[in-house]
Amino acid sequence: MIPIWYVTFEVQKRGILPRQRSPRETKTFVTEHDAKLFARAKLDEGLAVFAGTINPHLPKRVIPASGINAWLADGRESAAGAGAQNTD
Repeated sequence: MIPIWYVTFEVQKRGILPRQRSPRETKTFVTEHDAKLFARAKLDEGLAVFAGTINPHLPKRVIPASGINAWLADGRESAAGAGAQNTD
C-alpha cells in the first residue's frame, strides 16, 4: 500500500551530537486514521506537530500546527455524530 499521509514532529534534543541534525522527523501513513493516531500521541508528548497529504495525492491537504487540534477533533465529531443518530 502506498502512503498518502505524513506527520512531521519536532525531535527532542538528547545528548551531544557530533553534527547538527534536523529538528524535525517525518513518518508516513497509508490512512488518515493512522496519521491522526500518531499525531495525537506526539501532541500528547508536548511536541509541535503538523501533517498533510503526500504529492501527488489529491485533494492536497496541509494541516499546520495551529490546525492540528481541529483536524484531530474532526474524526471524533463525525464518529460521535454517527453514534448519536436517532433510530426510531
